[in-house]
Amino acid sequence: MAAVVGNARPIDLASILESQNPVIDLRIEEFERTSRRFLKAVTAYTARALEEIAQRRTRHAAEMKRIAERTAQVEAEIQTCKVKEIELMEVLEKEQAEKREAESAVSELKRQFASIKEKCASVDAEIEQYTDEVNNLRKDKRKDVSVLDTCASRLSPELKDMEECLQFDLEGVGRRMWNNLYLVQTSMLTYHIDLSPEDKLLLRFLRIDPVEPQREFSIVIDASDRLYHVPLTTPPIPTLPLLVDQLNKTRDLFAFIKSLRARFVEMVDGAR
Repeated sequence: MAAVVGNARPIDLASILESQNPVIDLRIEEFERTSRRFLKAVTAYTARALEEIAQRRTRHAAEMKRIAERTAQVEAEIQTCKVKEIELMEVLEKEQAEKREAESAVSELKRQFASIKEKCASVDAEIEQYTDEVNNLRKDKRKDVSVLDTCASRLSPELKDMEECLQFDLEGVGRRMWNNLYLVQTSMLTYHIDLSPEDKLLLRFLRIDPVEPQREFSIVIDASDRLYHVPLTTPPIPTLPLLVDQLNKTRDLFAFIKSLRARFVEMVDGAR
């Protein structure tokens, strides 16, 4: 039976054994060449494998480094996002607290608005009531003025006769005139006027001083109270308090005016 090794030629064992010196050609040189080629191929393969392993190791290290850097970056971003989340939560809680306060304030304002509306309605009702009362008072005032005008028309001739007889002028004192008479100072007394101008009469006496017929002697009578008051006389009369007391007792204004004129005449005669 012939044996075949690789691609070598088949060995005829029968012929070899029949020879006197059987020898088998092992082809050592060819084996060595083949072994060297095999070792060279193995070495080349090993070198390529080592190079590939080194390249893969380098790529793996670079990839791991890139992944580590990316991981660190992602972790940093995560921490930043967590900080922002905490800040946003604080802002949200603050906004919710402000919202609750605003809602509470709005509710309070609504209650106040409702209360003010009720008060306005009550005030409108009071205004309407006061308007009716004012209109009624105006009607009463017109009636009173009409009555006073009627009385004045009857008393005017008597007053005119009295003014001509006693030589004086009588008129009501208004606010503007009170401003002019606010401070009157003489060599003896100072009168400070701080009274309401309502229900006040100004009497001017003329032709008292024969030397100066146009010299004015005046007095202001305050009839705004139950008792008469005399806040101002020009010139001052020393006995004026006694005359005012007598006036408040008798309520005779005409007699008081006559007494005043007499005192002014006495003062002029005594000064000569």
